[in-house]
Amino acid sequence: MDRQIREGAKTSSNLGLVQARQSHPVTIFLLTLYDNLVIFEPIQQVLNLPPANLEARSVPCKKWTRRKVPFLLFLLSICNCRPQRSGSGRHDPASASPGAYLSGNYPNLFAELLGKSEQEVENKIQAAFHQLFYGDDETERVYYPVEPDMAYILDVLHDDVRTEGMSYGMMICVQLDRKSEFDRLWKWAKTHMQHSHGQRRGYFAWHCRPTGAMIDSNAASDGEEWFVMALFFAAARWGNGEGIYRYGDEAQLILDAMLSKVDSSDRTDVVTNMFNRKEKQVVFVPVGNADDFTNPSYHLPHFYELWGRWARRDREFWCEAADTSRQFWKRAAHPRTGLCPDFALFDGTPYDPPWDEGHTDFRYDAWRVAMNVAVDHVWFGKDEWAIAQSNRLLSFFCSEGVRKYGNIYTLGGKRLSDEHSAGLVAMNAVAALASTLPCRTAFVQELWDLRIPRGKGRYYDGMLYMLALLQVSGRFRVYDLVRRPLEACPGE
Repeated sequence: MDRQIREGAKTSSNLGLVQARQSHPVTIFLLTLYDNLVIFEPIQQVLNLPPANLEARSVPCKKWTRRKVPFLLFLLSICNCRPQRSGSGRHDPASASPGAYLSGNYPNLFAELLGKSEQEVENKIQAAFHQLFYGDDETERVYYPVEPDMAYILDVLHDDVRTEGMSYGMMICVQLDRKSEFDRLWKWAKTHMQHSHGQRRGYFAWHCRPTGAMIDSNAASDGEEWFVMALFFAAARWGNGEGIYRYGDEAQLILDAMLSKVDSSDRTDVVTNMFNRKEKQVVFVPVGNADDFTNPSYHLPHFYELWGRWARRDREFWCEAADTSRQFWKRAAHPRTGLCPDFALFDGTPYDPPWDEGHTDFRYDAWRVAMNVAVDHVWFGKDEWAIAQSNRLLSFFCSEGVRKYGNIYTLGGKRLSDEHSAGLVAMNAVAALASTLPCRTAFVQELWDLRIPRGKGRYYDGMLYMLALLQVSGRFRVYDLVRRPLEACPGE
């Protein structure tokens, strides 16, 4: 849910491209022209961009005459920034190879683009985990153990516990094989956040006090989505235990709850489905008029693809939801900047709810769309649009100045805040997984150079930073519940 208004709402291929002096202003200028749809063939020729980028474009482009191409070549010769073909084994987002779910090949951009060793990468990830989970109580950690055998992830700034953070924490733990911490987090969420009876049965209260007292009984849909995926991975990686540690059963219980409520209602006392069955899209909040729209960052087609293969019921729905989310993003993303709004109607139109304004802009929630698009492409590679979108987004931020861009924008690209946030730095680095631009290296480098978030704002920035380290390093993986990849989603 949006960082500012939660309370109101609840009432590896040889075609890869590597960077060479990507920060040179001439390169940035040319990439901006390319991604702003001003010219195509000349810049594709000069920068050696793959044809897949052009095929994925849906907007007609103006053409320059051939006599101007030598001028572009001259500009690039000045800065010596023509990208080079990478060696074999490099990750090429535009290649026709199957996604990591089928191939088992997860790209490590720290190694491929920055030349980091496996040990260097592992050390960085472990340092981040140690600080965020076991660092100083007041300034570093967000994971707090409590007895008996429980723990929570604290949003330090707001002094509350959120399903977003709890589910992110569980996903981080299963990816790092940290079963003890996973089980502690799950027990806390199960005990204090999940409703056991009534019309909200199976849903979770989106935020609670550290004592476990509920602040708001309504659900935030992204929390449930991440809980389900983390629990399925836990069942696959560790096997099912007893009681609440029968991970697969617990995941299915949540999935069943998502689709077993009232289809739709604008009454604030009626709890509705977490997915609109007609639109086949996740809703913002499953209650009242908050289920009439969606949040682009809640769309997780790579999760739905797996649910369509592993769930005991509604497999066809989940397969269709995956395809629908990919089409939705195409409508929601700005055609020039690639920026998405915080909230949108099901047709992709940016939307401000009656209780607040400003959420037609690119804000804190929307940062995460870059991650979702890129990971979906790495895992399944079903839509070349993900490459064009990631290129478009990174080109925009490159034009704003890597290490200098703001964190809030209008969709058209007007800067509304000059703050340079670690969470957005992390998400843009993940976008590099699906990008073919030379400047993607700069975004990965900035993530590598970033200090582990600390201080009052360490919760959101820290969780996104930790997720990004896992994803960019190729350590954010599918743990297959059925032990054999299924090429086609059963609903297709």
